[in-house]
Amino acid sequence: MELLTLLIVLLLSLGAGLLVQWLPMRHQPIATYPQRAPFLGGGTPDSHAWSRYHVRYYPMTLLLIAFEMEMMFMYPWAVVFVERA
Repeated sequence: MELLTLLIVLLLSLGAGLLVQWLPMRHQPIATYPQRAPFLGGGTPDSHAWSRYHVRYYPMTLLLIAFEMEMMFMYPWAVVFVERA
């Protein structure tokens, strides 16, 4: 009996929540295509977003990450070397 009561309360709560979410949305006007388009006021972009990142940046990024990781592993060694030497 308690499980049935809990199920009914949960279903009523879910229904009330969905109703509260749905009621304000049905009175809003549907946006036109230029209002829904995210960029350039509805115009189509001239180039793809990935074309801004040239391939020459990737090797430099990998080099930076390699040296950054090297320093991350070298720093504790240097601290221990200074403390013990």
